Amino acid sequence: MKIISNDKLIKKNLKITKYVTWASMIVLGIGIYLSLSELSASEPESTKTLALTFGALLVGFTLSQISIYMQNRWGRSPRPDELIISNLKGLDDRYTLYIYSSPIPHLLVSSAGVWGLIAYPQEGTITFTNNKWKHKGGNTLRKIFAGDSIGKPELDHDNLVSDYSRAFKKANPELVLPPLNVALVFTNPKIEITAEEAPIPTIPIKKLKETIRKHAKLEAIPQATVDQINQILRN
Repeated sequence: MKIISNDKLIKKNLKITKYVTWASMIVLGIGIYLSLSELSASEPESTKTLALTFGALLVGFTLSQISIYMQNRWGRSPRPDELIISNLKGLDDRYTLYIYSSPIPHLLVSSAGVWGLIAYPQEGTITFTNNKWKHKGGNTLRKIFAGDSIGKPELDHDNLVSDYSRAFKKANPELVLPPLNVALVFTNPKIEITAEEAPIPTIPIKKLKETIRKHAKLEAIPQATVDQINQILRN
């Protein structure tokens, strides 16, 4: 498998993640210090001081949420892209994996199909029944305060397909673009999935390569089209 990774972007976002994390800790620390000072003060603090205290806490909390999101995507090792790469090892050179170097973050291109891979870090149990997604287990506090839920996978799917179509149509309006196969890939080993009825393939990352290979028997894209896609992405 060929891998084309935007290492410059990854390093940049890793630095930003560190800065945001430190900023959130500092601002939260200031807010906590001011609030404790207010509690221990013998006289009521001024309105200006109260506003500064609550402002620092609010900004610090907001930065902490951004930090957690960025840590999940960029700061923790192995990162989602590293896990995807390691679990796709063994695919031959007909496959090219684009990491943050295409219209969508993780794009796998081959004559056996084009895949957009959406990585989710959640743990616990994921189910899809009666046209509804459910996420049980995992860290309750993270769900509440860090947005650690699966959200709306259908919306993630539609946005990915839209970005894919729009980018290639803009680059080459005459290109007969093959459909984008989308997979929801859960990277946490502490995940259980019951989603056979889901409209989008929903799999643990350990089954990613198996899913790709099974689908390869069902779809064939002209090599000329694959070459055009790769040429657009590399220019």
